[in-house]
Amino acid sequence: MVKKKPLNPNAPIDLVSADSESYLDNSKHRSCWRHVVANLHAQGKRITKHKIEKIRLTNPCFSNDFPHRKRSKRRINCKNIIVHNQKKRLDTSAFEWYFRNLWKSFSDDKKSSFGYLDCLWFSFYLKTSSREKVLNWIKKKRVFSKKYVFVPIVCWNHWSLLILCHFGESLESKIRAPCMLLLDSLEMANPKRLEPNIRRFVFDIYKEEGRPESKQLIYKIPLLVPKVPQQRNGEECGNFVLYFINLFMDGAPENFSISEGYPYFMKKNWFGTAALEHFFRKLDSIPKPDL
Repeated sequence: MVKKKPLNPNAPIDLVSADSESYLDNSKHRSCWRHVVANLHAQGKRITKHKIEKIRLTNPCFSNDFPHRKRSKRRINCKNIIVHNQKKRLDTSAFEWYFRNLWKSFSDDKKSSFGYLDCLWFSFYLKTSSREKVLNWIKKKRVFSKKYVFVPIVCWNHWSLLILCHFGESLESKIRAPCMLLLDSLEMANPKRLEPNIRRFVFDIYKEEGRPESKQLIYKIPLLVPKVPQQRNGEECGNFVLYFINLFMDGAPENFSISEGYPYFMKKNWFGTAALEHFFRKLDSIPKPDL
């Protein structure tokens, strides 16, 4: 029996060779930014730090979703690979914990105009096996009795926020017609790629409720993507969604019509870095259970 040659702890990690352990791991998730960078490096292409960061944001790594051994302490011997010590991206358990604490901070009077769906329901809806169950859960939330309903979405390892506005109003109203706002802190990821699933989701909500509106009218409900402040790295999307919810609840107008544009406060300079950092520190100060 051939003994396996022991690893040299000082040797560089091989990202390129097809026989390397790192390559085999990356091949399991070929859309991962690490695989893309390794492939470009193997082709001898010049990769700038800016390009690596852009690839990392648009091609998220899903390896953390699968069981794997503890990360090696060996350093990558490649001057073009960037390793960031960033905050861990919020998982669904942490997001739900923070959101529930945020929700409690608002008065009952303020909350009466708002509703929300569980952060996993949209993902569950996309699975045919759980779709009917999710629609039953949503029906109990009385979406059509609320002015605004928050739908946190986590897809492709990225958080965004869908807000259903005035769904109890007539689709043909010129004063307060229903619309949808999709807030995404990573515009380069193309938020509109969610539109087909969002439209099917909304149509099924109307259908499950037994509403009289036709499919043609429901599919014409405007889906707007406002220009909002953008995240600075690949880990902040969940925190941004929580901050979007906080600001929208705090400043949402009683009524607004899309014919007059977005709500007056929803602009690219909606908030600044200082306010965002203050909100992040506030989140971190909340005692956390063992998630």
